Formats: sequence, C-alpha cells, structure tokens
Amino acid sequence: MKKNELKKKILEISEISRKVQEKFIELEIDKILEVIFLAKRVLSKGGKILIFGNGGSAADAQHLAAELVNRFKKERIPLPAIALTTDTSIITAIGNDYDFSQIFSKQIIALCKKGDIALGISTSGKSSNVINALKVARERGLYTVGLSGGNGGLMKDYCDYLILVPTKETPRIQEGHLLFLHLFSELLEEILFPS
Repeated sequence: MKKNELKKKILEISEISRKVQEKFIELEIDKILEVIFLAKRVLSKGGKILIFGNGGSAADAQHLAAELVNRFKKERIPLPAIALTTDTSIITAIGNDYDFSQIFSKQIIALCKKGDIALGISTSGKSSNVINALKVARERGLYTVGLSGGNGGLMKDYCDYLILVPTKETPRIQEGHLLFLHLFSELLEEILFPS
C-alpha cells in the first residue's frame, strides 16, 4: 500500500472506532454507572475485585488491577483488585493437572469471599475459562460483571451486569473495553475520594 492509501485507511478505522465508542456509551452508560456504584459499595465494605480474561483481555485485566491498586489520577489509598492472569505457576499447574478451562475458577474459589466482584472480560463472550469463573463466582455469592461485545455470547447467562460493545469486530470491542476501564477507574476514584 502507498502512503496515501494507508493514511486513508487510518482515517477510516479511526472513524469506525469513534462511531462504535459513541454508540457504546449511548447504549451502556446506565450499566456502566451501576457497576461503578456497585464497586463503591463492595470496596467500602472491605471487598475486592477479581479480574480475568485471555490474550488482550488478560492485558486489560492487569491494566485495571494496576489502576486500582496503584492509582489512576488521584493520590489515594490502594484499592483491592487482583488480576487472575498473572501467576504463571498457578495457571500452568491448573492447566496441566486439570484443564485450561479451570484456571480462573480455581483461583476464584481460593481467593473470593461472598460479596466480592468477579469481572470477566471476553470479546466473544464464549471463553470457557471466563464462563466457568463467572459461574463459580455466582454460586459463591459474588457479584458478576462481564465485558464483551456483540450479543455477549454465553456470558449473558452468568453476569449480573453485562456491558457490551456494539460490534463483532474484536479490535473495536477491545477499544471499547479500554474506554470502560478508564471511565471506571476515574469515576470510582471521584466517588470514593472526593476532593
């Protein structure tokens, strides 16, 4: 491709992304706010947020945990959040001894307490290890939150709150998830730690 063709492609992709994100916020703003206020209640009572996903969604889980434990924009106390994607010894032991579909559900059982939040991320809504973790979390009395795209796949059966980016295109879904992570982090800080 020539430089001008690539430039045109960049502008096309950017415009599609902008439209998807605008539609995402228009459709999901109330659910996003509900999840932020849920997190405020859970964290204020000493609960924590357990976050998980595969591939790019694993990176998103770690991104959100870092924003909560460290800080987003304000100097404040750390907030309890754990990305279940980071301990390679646990993940490979479970994957080897049992099955990859259990890598998050076993960690939920080990680390959760009733009233915590389990936040599963899957662009397709079909990841078996994310679905299993949400199912186990619900059985154990956790609030279940899902981030997905399209119609949410199988996640819709196991989420108290399912936030969907209105497209089936994985990169655009991931961009919507990143927008959610930043909105969630910033607004949660605002309501937990008002200036």
